[in-house]
Amino acid sequence: MSKYHLRGEAKTLHDIVEAKGSRKLSVVTCYDSAFARLIDRTPIDMVLVGDSLGNVMMGYDDTVKVTLDDMIHHTACVSRVLQRPFLISDMPFFSYKVSTTQALESAARLVQEGGAQAVKLEGGREISESVQAITEAGIPVMGHLGLTPQSVHALGGYKVQGRGKQAESRMIEDAKALERAGAFAIVLELIPTELAEKVSSELTIPTIGIGAGPGCDGQVLVLQDLLGFDDSFCPKFLKKYAQIGEMTVAALCEFDKEVKDKSFPASEHGFSE
Repeated sequence: MSKYHLRGEAKTLHDIVEAKGSRKLSVVTCYDSAFARLIDRTPIDMVLVGDSLGNVMMGYDDTVKVTLDDMIHHTACVSRVLQRPFLISDMPFFSYKVSTTQALESAARLVQEGGAQAVKLEGGREISESVQAITEAGIPVMGHLGLTPQSVHALGGYKVQGRGKQAESRMIEDAKALERAGAFAIVLELIPTELAEKVSSELTIPTIGIGAGPGCDGQVLVLQDLLGFDDSFCPKFLKKYAQIGEMTVAALCEFDKEVKDKSFPASEHGFSE
């Protein structure tokens, strides 16, 4: 029997918020039921069905092309089997910035049709009204500051954000605005370590870092990245905990070899009359 198994009861919003100051939070992305079953056997605190599925699962070069229907589909794949970690789903590009009504409708669909327990929005004070409306409707909201991939073209590419006094001040104020609006946590992506520490210290809600150093209240990584699916993707902030890509290639090559040299299937793989 594997030493890894389902550990503890299902995580709640209260568990996540109360973790600040007492223990670190672990978060991974997930886009399908196969990996959701494996994550359920671990102590991971939260699962994010990120719009990064555009890059990881759909072959896009950014997240902008991901639709709300895409997010609902993949969130449902995960929610059907995930039982213990707290499940969050990304609200994709332009599913919440037209109006507060649009934001409410999009969030409701991710919960009702996708099975999400919370939603994540990118942006600062400019989305605070929508964050407040969604939380008042009973749907927990996670914020996202720093490198916000849906705005990659406006930001000038995938680069560190929050450098310089003005940018630092704006990010701190944005974080406080999200907290006031009711966000239960905020992702801080690709910002200087010192700034992430300062933002984290000035909030009463948890911060989840990715490329933001160890001062955040938790950390998130894309599942396929930490498992080493793509040898060519090696950003500074990423630690690879496995080399599944190479293992998969090796296994497929071995399968191909055995089919062609007729060693598979062997007699033990067949059925008798």
